[in-house]
Amino acid sequence: MSSVEEVVLHIPQEPVAGVVGVLVSILLAVLALPMVSKRVEENLEPFFLVMGIIAVAAIYAAGILPASGLADLAKKALLTPVMLHGVPIGITQVVLIAGLIFWRYHDPIYRGIGGLLQRLGLRGFLFVMITLLGLTSGIISVIVAAVVFAEIMAAVPLPRERKVEATVLAAFALGMGAALTPVGEPLATIAVSKLSGPPYHAGFDFLLRLLGPYIVPAVVAVAAYTALRVSRGAGEEARESMVGGVVYGETLYTVIIRAVRVYIFVAALELLGTSFTPLVKWYFTRIPPYILYWVNMISAVVDNATLTAAEIGPFLTLSQIKAALLGLIVSGGMLIPGNIPNIVAAGRLGITSKEWARIGIPFGIALLAIFFLLLYTPL
Repeated sequence: MSSVEEVVLHIPQEPVAGVVGVLVSILLAVLALPMVSKRVEENLEPFFLVMGIIAVAAIYAAGILPASGLADLAKKALLTPVMLHGVPIGITQVVLIAGLIFWRYHDPIYRGIGGLLQRLGLRGFLFVMITLLGLTSGIISVIVAAVVFAEIMAAVPLPRERKVEATVLAAFALGMGAALTPVGEPLATIAVSKLSGPPYHAGFDFLLRLLGPYIVPAVVAVAAYTALRVSRGAGEEARESMVGGVVYGETLYTVIIRAVRVYIFVAALELLGTSFTPLVKWYFTRIPPYILYWVNMISAVVDNATLTAAEIGPFLTLSQIKAALLGLIVSGGMLIPGNIPNIVAAGRLGITSKEWARIGIPFGIALLAIFFLLLYTPL
């Protein structure tokens, strides 16, 4: 998530045992409890908010977060869900406005989606939509791309299991594509900012040149794999269902409540991301790059913008920067809190943490393994 107000932390050089214990316990809780507790799963946003508040209290009590920083962090948590790059158009407004548009005009929109599905078939439709939104998410922003794709998936007449598969897999493509420009997502914004000085003088196209040869083929490959996997045996069924029309199940109330839940979720992730910064400084920055690549799987829960801010700098080689960013980008798709498309799509389609993890974790590990071989295996 993008930083609205810089929060200054006073982090000691050596770990503080009590703080480490609390933060690690919170990290384990946010990883495990949504998977094992139905009550937590049904109240994910307030659960993350409570965990974020506890984490903030821990670093405040230890003196890591000063009183002035506490006010800045509160402001950051309140504003980030409604701000993007300093402009008052954040994820909350995009989710709300898009939801209202689809609620008001769902009949013609669904007819348009149905017509396109009829012409392309389910396989071609999924391939085109995922590729298009994945490769343009760095320009239109991943928030817009995610909202559009979530509404498209809501309209496509597929069984729930296939719809969940398509959404989770497509979220990887959207998240990867968004990292190619600094306007796509906060990770890219922070990376370019950190590398804007010597020796790299990173500009708008820096990440496109550095990561594009890996990410662009990966987006197309994910789109193709998703289309093949999801459409197997379901193409004609989807065509026939679209002819008869799809019932739009949203009400004005559910549209508004979803935007509120997104707001709470993003605010909670800001609190958690800042609170976990000491752990990142104490441990992550001391890990060798080829091991850190795998350790960065923690960005499935910890805000990858926080990890980017801690790990990326001009002191790294291009190979190290490339590996660190690819690890963070891919890992963000593995669980719902890991990336913006996950939060948006899961909220719109009612995808649970267990459902997301069942597909996202093995697929994310497979992608990480492929990139690792490309990065570290001599040709």
